[in-house]
Amino acid sequence: MAAPDPTLPLLDLATRLPASARLIGLDLGTKTIGLALSDLGRRIATPMETIRRKKFSLDVAELLAVCDKQQVAGMVIGLPLNMDGSEGPRAQATRAFVRNLVPLTTIPITWWDERLSTTAVTRTLLEADTSRAKRAEVVDKMAASFILQGALDRMQALARAAREEAEERAARGNDP
Repeated sequence: MAAPDPTLPLLDLATRLPASARLIGLDLGTKTIGLALSDLGRRIATPMETIRRKKFSLDVAELLAVCDKQQVAGMVIGLPLNMDGSEGPRAQATRAFVRNLVPLTTIPITWWDERLSTTAVTRTLLEADTSRAKRAEVVDKMAASFILQGALDRMQALARAAREEAEERAARGNDP
């Protein structure tokens, strides 16, 4: 039997966050962890830095130090699903990282489907005529930004839908 998922659905994370708080996006790779940070209003994701992976305890210490310094209220971690939606070895390794991370932090965590994030970022960098060396240097933190921006956009859409539903109820005289 599989262990229970220690993460929250995106909507649950969104409802637990203070009105003004940052999220951090992670693109977990085998050699690096790309980081991106949102603004306090959670509208824009900005590529931040790349952590060179050494071993779990050192990687997590560096990650949590960044989270503390930036006063992060939630983590969005890219889940590398296969194109058919199944989970392969990379997704399993990502889930294992999070299972080991959860006992070490109180920061809530959610998943974001990261299929094609690195591909999209690489294409953008190629279109910008970025050198191979520069692409290698920035692709992970840009992929983290792509992941985080997707989650931020979805959170905005959920909030907008909730507001519209509340306005419709109020217009019908069915205040909550």
